[in-house]
Amino acid sequence: MSVRKRTWTTKGVEKSAWVVDYMDTTGKRRLKSFRLKKEADAFAATASVEVLEGTHVADSASVTVEKAGALWLASANAAGLERSTIASYEQHLRLHIVPFIGPTKVSALSIPAVRAFEDQLRENGRTAVMARRVIVSLGTMLADAQERGLVRRNIVRDLRGGRGGRDDRQEKRHRGKLKVGTDIPTREEVKELLSAATGRWRPFLLVATFCGLRASELRGLRWHDVDLERRLVHIRQRADRFNEIGPPKSIKSERTVPAPAVVINALKEWKLACPKGDLDLVFPNGAGKIEELTNILRRGLRPTWIAAGISVPTSKLRQDGSPVMVAKYSGMHALRHFYASWCINRKEEGGLGLPPKTVQDRMGHSTIALTMDRYSHLFPNDDDGTELEQASAWLAN
Repeated sequence: MSVRKRTWTTKGVEKSAWVVDYMDTTGKRRLKSFRLKKEADAFAATASVEVLEGTHVADSASVTVEKAGALWLASANAAGLERSTIASYEQHLRLHIVPFIGPTKVSALSIPAVRAFEDQLRENGRTAVMARRVIVSLGTMLADAQERGLVRRNIVRDLRGGRGGRDDRQEKRHRGKLKVGTDIPTREEVKELLSAATGRWRPFLLVATFCGLRASELRGLRWHDVDLERRLVHIRQRADRFNEIGPPKSIKSERTVPAPAVVINALKEWKLACPKGDLDLVFPNGAGKIEELTNILRRGLRPTWIAAGISVPTSKLRQDGSPVMVAKYSGMHALRHFYASWCINRKEEGGLGLPPKTVQDRMGHSTIALTMDRYSHLFPNDDDGTELEQASAWLAN
């Protein structure tokens, strides 16, 4: 590998540049030009190490972000990822990544470039949450490009790894703990909700509240997966947002949860009136097909919250001057959070709180870390320090 100065004349004007002349990992000769010698020297030092390690990718062998994105989506389809996951990737690529950095070669991406891209997203109306999601998708795309030999390193992983230490991550987790009365309905609020639930929404909300199923699992639940005699609900499939039946979210999501008598009694009554269909669904639409999530929220959950008086005012006003009210908890996941808190703190009902591993199994979380990150602060704290007094007594004897 050599660094030399090259001069030439264009239209009578003498020009010069510093050139790095080297062989890449395939034995092909490469030339890369720089305006300054220190830039050429820095590249030569880095490239020589990368060539020895077999990780170097020349700019001319790289592709644009847009092309890498197309290859990434093809890989996702070939791997059989869920349709909803691929749709999310495609949307991030089409709406957020390509418009800003599509023509950029993946090998030219750097930490400053990715930070600038993140700033661009926010400056152009993307929320902080959406910007983070897009950056995560960009990192997944670069991982695919790295495996294809199109880029040497995944710069997004370097960016994420360098942001804050362990203490910072723990502080963020602490600040993000779910709060009862804000993220998790209180027991009084849930009692009001279930008292206000009528018709087909009562058994639906009872199962959501006391079995902890995800919305997709409720929409895909079949009658032959409900054991009314043994009071068990088996989660073996779910319905995605495209109304397609598929396996549960993860291996741990396929589980069996017990159902209390109030749930079983409501299901027995509902089974007599439930619309029949080929899918054997417990909570279908009127034609026996998969119910849309938007219908569940718009016609069932949110109106029932409002009817129960669990609502908050908006800035919009009615003709009589009163504010328009909306449900305090707008999504199905609030009831799932309530189920987790119920399992953890059953001592309040005269029972025994479940240990973390059992709560994980009931919720269908893929890891115990996920359960503890979300709900560890809800577990009873029995640490009264009595072992310190015992240690003092032991030493005294």
